[in-house]
Amino acid sequence: MLDIKFVKSNKDLVKENMKKKFQEDRINLVDEAVNFYDSYCEVKRKCDEIRAKVNKVSKDLATIIKKDKEKAEELKKEVIEEKKELENMQEEERELLKKTNEKLMLIPNIIDDSVPIGKDDSENVEVERFLEPKEKNFEVPYHVDIMEYFNGIDLDSARKTSGNGFYYLCGDIARLHSAILSYARDFIIDRGFNYHIPPYMIHGNIVNGVMSFSEMENMMYKIEGEDLYLIGTSEHSMIGKYIDTIVKEEELPIKNTSFSPCFRKEVGAHGIEERGVYRIHQFEKQEMVVLCKPEDSMKYFNEILKNTVDFFVSLDIPVRTLECCSGDLADLKVKSIDVEGWSPRQKKYFEVGSCSNLGDAQARRLRIRAKNKEGKYFVHTLNNTLVAPPRMLIAFLENNYNEDKTVSIPKPLQKYMGDKEYIKK
Repeated sequence: MLDIKFVKSNKDLVKENMKKKFQEDRINLVDEAVNFYDSYCEVKRKCDEIRAKVNKVSKDLATIIKKDKEKAEELKKEVIEEKKELENMQEEERELLKKTNEKLMLIPNIIDDSVPIGKDDSENVEVERFLEPKEKNFEVPYHVDIMEYFNGIDLDSARKTSGNGFYYLCGDIARLHSAILSYARDFIIDRGFNYHIPPYMIHGNIVNGVMSFSEMENMMYKIEGEDLYLIGTSEHSMIGKYIDTIVKEEELPIKNTSFSPCFRKEVGAHGIEERGVYRIHQFEKQEMVVLCKPEDSMKYFNEILKNTVDFFVSLDIPVRTLECCSGDLADLKVKSIDVEGWSPRQKKYFEVGSCSNLGDAQARRLRIRAKNKEGKYFVHTLNNTLVAPPRMLIAFLENNYNEDKTVSIPKPLQKYMGDKEYIKK
């Protein structure tokens, strides 16, 4: 959410930013927000005047009542009437501020100058590749076929218990899944991140603080009869942890990593009926979350992006980074780069994680500030997926699959797999 004073002073810039995001149909929100804010300021000014008048008369009453009781009674009646008017105007003041904020919540964040302009994900721009994909002179099976060969997945039973988009992982494939997460935990702790296991449910005000309404509708599962939502990523809990917090500037950056299961409705997503684990309702993730000074946010954006790339490279998985264009950026994001893993079977890259800088949008919504000698300011928040199996297992299994139908286990992962060098039937 942008600062209304910034919007009021930079209406043309905010509107131009919306055009870059191809949101011309919503540009009227800018004027509407400013108009509501102007009305709010006018009502607030009148409230302050009445409040000052009431306070003055109330203060004078003690003296007047001794000299002129009749006049004192008139003033008392006047104070009562003024207070009634103030009460009504305060309600109007609250309503106008609410309407201002409702409009602001729908206005996208100002994107970074480095973001390429494009309508949708088809216009995202490749940035860099890491590890050359190795040509395999044999056919690589579909990832579910590899898993089933090792008796490592049961989709049919999951459909009976839970429906499409769910799975049972079994045996060595389930162990591999856990091993990757254990390795990811230690990998990122060694890079200076503080490990957390957060709540898996959060209140509605936290949801509104970390994401846009459209994202919430398409992603979040709500607990019936409760003000609780299942998290779609642990970033939600980890940013929410700091709601209404003022941190000392010297404590920044705060670098946290968190493990959690994640739950997503995936409304409108293609592929939820597919026989596989690419787009599913439930998965696990090791996440990175950073709170920092505004001037440092791009520095830490590059740091957490590099962490994910280094992690995949350590497991012999070729990846590339892909800059999200303006039209593909969620409204709260300033900049975002996806990490895509190589699929030898499909001979193309597919998304395995996403690194995002949200500026002060989440901090402003959740009132997360830092304090220095000059005063208080909103921090910047960033997040990035280190790894999210079982989707990541697709890239892992395909890249480490051998012609003899075994799967190689890279050296860093072996100690988490009982020192195995291969998965064999």
